Amino acid sequence: MIMELDHIADLSARLAGEREVYVVYDRNVEWVAGFFDFAQNDKDGAAIKAGTRSMAIDTSEERKSMDTVMEICRWLLERNASRKALVVAVGGGITSDLAGFAASIYKRGIRYANVPTTLLAQVDAAIGGKTGVNFLEYKNMLGAFHMPEFTAICPEVLKTLPERQIRAGLAEMLKTFIIADADAYSRAVSSGKSAQNPDGDLILKAAAIKEAIVERDPFEKGERAKLNLGHTFAHAIEHKALERGDDILHGEAVAIGIIMAAEMAEREGVAEKGLAARLRADFESLGLPTECPYGDLEEAMVKDKKAEGGKMKYVLPVEIGKVIVK
Repeated sequence: MIMELDHIADLSARLAGEREVYVVYDRNVEWVAGFFDFAQNDKDGAAIKAGTRSMAIDTSEERKSMDTVMEICRWLLERNASRKALVVAVGGGITSDLAGFAASIYKRGIRYANVPTTLLAQVDAAIGGKTGVNFLEYKNMLGAFHMPEFTAICPEVLKTLPERQIRAGLAEMLKTFIIADADAYSRAVSSGKSAQNPDGDLILKAAAIKEAIVERDPFEKGERAKLNLGHTFAHAIEHKALERGDDILHGEAVAIGIIMAAEMAEREGVAEKGLAARLRADFESLGLPTECPYGDLEEAMVKDKKAEGGKMKYVLPVEIGKVIVK
């Protein structure tokens, strides 16, 4: 469920009835986690402060590992978190992946919710219940489907986000609109040129599109696969970046991957000539990368979690607003 908030402080009222709230937050957004310092009762009825149940974590692709998940589980166990506890992930996609995965396995599964603080997480990563960690430098190789109680979207929390992170989030927003909404795509390209102030209506529209697809296909047996547009290439790019220690954000890799998918669609005769060029021009106008910095991606792509019998399923754009899986 998507919950729209005008102010992050409004979340306290939503959680006031919860007896056990455990906040796992990216230490870069401690100011957001501070809004959880409200009075509540523990499971034995004693008054406590939620601030005593907050865990700061460092977030990076290297820290997105089972070691960090085990740290979260150990922290929950040391605080005697029960099966009725609610874990709240405050941060970007890495935070929601780590906290959500820990919640999925702690005591065979407890509830969790997301408070995404990056544009990428608000429009994509924090919606849909995919949780996971990297393994042997391959993206999200270990994980589980574990649906959040809610995802609270509040544009206010984006005010301190670096412009590069905003642009990376725009790539995931554009991906969603390439899949399902041509008009919203055009609006996003126009409004995205001022990356300082993301359009709140477009954020909610992208989130709603993904939520609707997930509701129809929660475990990616069919339609949900379309949301992987650009990701087959992107995960291979990120694998190469992890190997070499290069600095490439997930959204940046997705932007490159979408262009590569459009070029493949044209070669396969799925899309009309010129689609890739249009997407490239649009992405570059938003300051997004469009050229793959690596040569051979095949080995990493074959080992991607979406490969079946050594064969890949590609999501190819037919036109803006329509894609197919091939």
